[in-house]
Amino acid sequence: MAAVPVSKPTNQRATVASRIDRLPIGRFYKELMWLLAFVFFFELGDLDNFGLIAPELRKQWHLGIAAVGLITSAAFLGMFVGALAGGWFSDKLGRKKAFLWTTVWFSASSVLTAFAWDEPTLLVTRFLTGVGLSSMTVVAITYISEMFPASKRGTYQGWIMMIALFGIPASALVARLCVDLGTFGWRLVFGWGALGIGIVLFTAKLEESPRWYESKGRVKEADAVVDRIEAKARAAGANLPPPTPAAPSKAPAKTAGGMFSSTYLKRTLMLIGVYVFQTLGIFGFMAWVPTLLTSRGFPVSKSLLLTTIMYFGAPVGALIAALIADRWERKYMIAVAALSIAAVGVAYGLSVATVPIIILGFLVSMLIQAFAPLLYAYTPEIYPTSIRTSGSGVAYGAGRLANSAGPMLVAFLFTHFGYISVFVYIAATWILVALLVFFFGPKTKGVTLA
Repeated sequence: MAAVPVSKPTNQRATVASRIDRLPIGRFYKELMWLLAFVFFFELGDLDNFGLIAPELRKQWHLGIAAVGLITSAAFLGMFVGALAGGWFSDKLGRKKAFLWTTVWFSASSVLTAFAWDEPTLLVTRFLTGVGLSSMTVVAITYISEMFPASKRGTYQGWIMMIALFGIPASALVARLCVDLGTFGWRLVFGWGALGIGIVLFTAKLEESPRWYESKGRVKEADAVVDRIEAKARAAGANLPPPTPAAPSKAPAKTAGGMFSSTYLKRTLMLIGVYVFQTLGIFGFMAWVPTLLTSRGFPVSKSLLLTTIMYFGAPVGALIAALIADRWERKYMIAVAALSIAAVGVAYGLSVATVPIIILGFLVSMLIQAFAPLLYAYTPEIYPTSIRTSGSGVAYGAGRLANSAGPMLVAFLFTHFGYISVFVYIAATWILVALLVFFFGPKTKGVTLA
């Protein structure tokens, strides 16, 4: 008599998601937090470096407002290219490899910027830096969402950004000190922005995303990564409950084109709109503050000092995000933050005295950076692992592409309609962000990533 084949259990292996989502925050996650924050510290500083030294370059190279806008636009065009390329690279070859190489790229490009000798070379090097900056950001926010448990994704996005955002006032302070050293001082600012390359010394501390391994069918490697993380947790005394697999809420898409399928198209269009308007709003304010202050009669050194003080609102905002990100539904918090930025930003634009400018500027900086970690946590939650970075990259890149025209639009408004018109425009962008995410954004709090 022939033997009857015995069917094997269909759920012999727990999914990576079910294993990660019940892990405690121990040494592994705290080290990961600091390593990611280290790179973001210099990325965020580098992002603002040209805006910080633009008033000095205007004096040395006799650049007009239009030239400043063109160079800033070149950086954002590079960010568009980088977001698409970084997203594709990460989904194809892995989060860890993409994170390291994109960091090396923006750091090396920042060094090249320090050696620029005229407007065209500065435009090229800032384009190249922009490619690396946005590539790294898209990869990193996805990496955070995939490595941390669902209940802590938003919280640790906030903690990482809180630490990293000290890079903004630090860069403003470095710019102020360096500019006073002489005509070469502005070059040192870009050398400072390149220090994020130090992450290569800690490569062994980074694990590849096990969710990415699993999405590629490399389940042994995925399980091995989670085994190592679990072993570290148990060694620290953690008592891990058995994993409880959860079915994904959406059918996984296998190719990048899946972001435009009927399942994900609405989300993709919503995110593109949000990133376009929030990018115009953020950089309409942050990148132009020193130049706009000098145009109102403040000396270059004082405008940089005031900017430095305002930028200290940034880590305060990220701290707020860390404390609230996983408490309530993220889409509603994003909408409230956007409307608050619009209101305070207009008040800032109407202010003329130094003290109100400092206080309101601090609040705008704080609110913007409370908003950013919430959006960074929200974005990767929209897509499944197989297209997560590509989808995030398209939205992020669309914002950067739109802002390639943003600086020139600010220059046009400022030249033809005055200082206050810039802040009315900025407020309008934030109102649109709030409306888009409130009416069209899905709820994601605590959702298991597919």
